[in-house]
Amino acid sequence: MFSFTLPDEVVASYAQREVPWGYRDAGGNALGEITFLRTYSRLKPDGTKERWHEVVRRVVEGMYSLLKDHHTSQRLPWDEAQAQAEAAEAFERLFELKWTPPGRGLWMMGTPLVNELRNSAALQNCAFVSTGDMTPEDPAGPFTWLMEASMLGVGVGFDTRGAELGFVLHEPGPEEDRYVIPDSREGWVESVRLLLEGYLRPGRPAVTFDYSLIRPAGSPIRTFGGTAAGPEPLRRLHGALRRVLGGRAGEPLTSTDIADIGNLIGVCVVAGNVRRSAEILLGSIDDPAFLDLKNPEVFPERNSYDKDAPGWGWMSNNSVVVESGADLARIVPGIVRNGEPGVLWLDTMRAYGRLADEPDHRDTRAQGVNPCGEQPLESYELCTLVETYPSRASSKEDYLRTLYFAFLYGKVVTLLPTHWERSNAVMQRNRRIGTSASGLTDFADRHGTDVLVDWLDDGYARLREHDREISERLAVRESIRVSTVKPSGTVSILAGVSPGVHWTPGGAYFNRAIRFGKDDPLVVLFRAARYRVEPASEDPEGTVVVFFPVRSTATRSEKEVPLAEKADMALLAQRYWSDNAVSNTLTFDPETEADQVGPTLERMAGRIKSVSFLPQGNFTFPQMPYTQITAEEYEEAGRTLLPVFLDAIYDGDTEMLDAIGESFCETDDCELDELELAHESAGVVEPHH
Repeated sequence: MFSFTLPDEVVASYAQREVPWGYRDAGGNALGEITFLRTYSRLKPDGTKERWHEVVRRVVEGMYSLLKDHHTSQRLPWDEAQAQAEAAEAFERLFELKWTPPGRGLWMMGTPLVNELRNSAALQNCAFVSTGDMTPEDPAGPFTWLMEASMLGVGVGFDTRGAELGFVLHEPGPEEDRYVIPDSREGWVESVRLLLEGYLRPGRPAVTFDYSLIRPAGSPIRTFGGTAAGPEPLRRLHGALRRVLGGRAGEPLTSTDIADIGNLIGVCVVAGNVRRSAEILLGSIDDPAFLDLKNPEVFPERNSYDKDAPGWGWMSNNSVVVESGADLARIVPGIVRNGEPGVLWLDTMRAYGRLADEPDHRDTRAQGVNPCGEQPLESYELCTLVETYPSRASSKEDYLRTLYFAFLYGKVVTLLPTHWERSNAVMQRNRRIGTSASGLTDFADRHGTDVLVDWLDDGYARLREHDREISERLAVRESIRVSTVKPSGTVSILAGVSPGVHWTPGGAYFNRAIRFGKDDPLVVLFRAARYRVEPASEDPEGTVVVFFPVRSTATRSEKEVPLAEKADMALLAQRYWSDNAVSNTLTFDPETEADQVGPTLERMAGRIKSVSFLPQGNFTFPQMPYTQITAEEYEEAGRTLLPVFLDAIYDGDTEMLDAIGESFCETDDCELDELELAHESAGVVEPHH
């Protein structure tokens, strides 16, 4: 599978080397490692799981194999010795968590889907498609593309522009077709296309579906990984679409219809927690129905929280598309109430790269953004992301050197097409890359914003130099954009830094709640180590929540930072670093800062490309991801918790896990001395508290 491999002796030297995982908790266990093992370590053919140095090897060899394959196929010069030296340094810097691929890259780079089937869709984080591209011949096209991309785990943005095209709903039939749905991603998507066409094209037959070929829930998905959801989510989607569109012949297709179709597709895709995806919906500030999409008084069915008839409005975040001089006063009350809508300034997005630079108008064809808001995108375009961590660098020069390898990863991914011709036409023209910088608030609180600006400004200049040099070497176009700030998610936990431009939600001391499947072998170890384990409130039969007491290096929690300072950090990143956009959700205290939302919007207009807000405290629910604790509570946890013997998970040692579970973890009355004996027999060393 790999045309490029590192020498075994180079990799072997890392096997026993300590990984600098982020966020060591009160039990002496690293939350970064637990997150890695839960989320990014793949199961190997022998039944064991990848360790970090093995994932680093898979990523680096996959990356340099694609690079070598490009040189070979284009008959370009290739220097093997130089590539080996570079790859060894890329390995070292990735191992030390100075840069990482995005989570999807950690999971998929170096796998057969990427390196044998040569499809980059599984490496792309996010995308956008405009319903303005609906045509009479293919009115379902944007929706089926949204569905297929979502089924690949890609977060997709879409818009309501299709409502401006004059489509009228029809009633399918009276002829009837029967479609036996193949057990494939393509089969699911085709079933939705056939159903939608019955309502969006005149004279189409009614269609009935046969679900018998779809594999049952829990079956393994070999190509992409994970397990199947079974036919039920698709069956529910078909029924919901019929209820939304049926019996309305002659009525126009509305923005609400478009929202419903996209959101219902998203709910189907994420059903059963099998696939992760996200959506953002863009609409007009002059569309009252769009502004009310999440108002339960106007749309009770789509906003229902009844477990027997749940709504689907939660599936997307919604934002209005405006020009920088627009009057936003009418949306401020909604933002204060529930954080919606967000705002996208289309003119700024199209005209500017970084806001510190003169307008370059390189993004005049951009129509929207991805769900997290950090990438302006054309319709059918996907975004190639990669992550860097300035606070993990020993110096500015160290960080600038790391940028070379991170950017090279992104550029290599752009060499690989997707299976969508229309997307390839856009992506290979733009070669858009989002080299992200995370942990910016940690860095600023430690070193000051002046130092941060210096690093980011010089870093951006270095990225542009790298793009010119690498593009020339590869004989491809330079990238239309090269930098971004993404929300980071779980990869920032691996490195132990604050996410993107946001402050750590829990501050210096917090409980991090993580959900696991009830039967996940890790849960056995957490119970044995005396962690707090509870049934998940939303799924008590199948999911548990484990609480990890953490002490971070953060000096402030997110709620301790004023709204104005949060806005300033986002503006700083847009001005000096990101020539794409900046993912930012500005949390605010609705009791003391609600009156600042309107002025903050006015201040940011023309200085940033997108923004969203979230009132603190309005969306609390049981078992929140982050809950602040005191230093005393952290120390008390440290006197109780034990180290977790993760080797049992890596090695697939089911006998040891069964023994621990049966002997010590069936009740909450485990005796501490018995647990210590169990850990001692497993070779676990006690931490010093």
